Amino acid sequence: MKIGDRIRKRRKELKLSVDQLAEMLGKNRATIYRYESNEIENMPIYIIQPLAEALGLSPAYLMGWEEDDEENTTIKETTSTYNYFPQSISAGLPLRIDGMIEESEVKVPNSIMGKWAGDHDIFMLKVNGESMNKIIPHGSLIAVKPIESHNLKEGDIVVYSDGGDYSVKHYFRDGERIIFKPSSHDQRFYDYITNVDNDSLEIHGKVVVYIVELD
Repeated sequence: MKIGDRIRKRRKELKLSVDQLAEMLGKNRATIYRYESNEIENMPIYIIQPLAEALGLSPAYLMGWEEDDEENTTIKETTSTYNYFPQSISAGLPLRIDGMIEESEVKVPNSIMGKWAGDHDIFMLKVNGESMNKIIPHGSLIAVKPIESHNLKEGDIVVYSDGGDYSVKHYFRDGERIIFKPSSHDQRFYDYITNVDNDSLEIHGKVVVYIVELD
């Protein structure tokens, strides 16, 4: 089996699209298609390790340096460990969580985290509520990347607190106003509005990945 065949076979096993794999590697989809079609006979050495990690394979197996036997093809998903806060963050009105100081750890496959895999700044939370259910259903695990507010874009999903009250919403700015908008099938949810002079307001990070558990 050629390297391109191994890449395509493993990508499909992981249910990754070409675009997802390309994003994980910082490449474009045309490059991934070239890898999988065996157009590139001599794979650059600098791409072998990240490609193997993205696919949860050993570089030796990916390159065909190890035989296709049970010992060498027992594929273990490469995972990374992140700080996890067991309190559920409200996706309704802000929910008070005292300090959010208790934390543990959770392991998540790198294939799920994509380009954010292994980012030690990221922390994990669970979402509680239905005000973001068009995008992030109740019970979803979210990965939050700390980010300065001036680097936020309109519509980014953020975790914020206001006087100790934590929530997750879309972020918008309108002049001196900061607006946190829900995205729900339930029309009873409404905007949470504050202003830039609110000293108790803190934006803790941007949601970069969410993991949904289906029934």
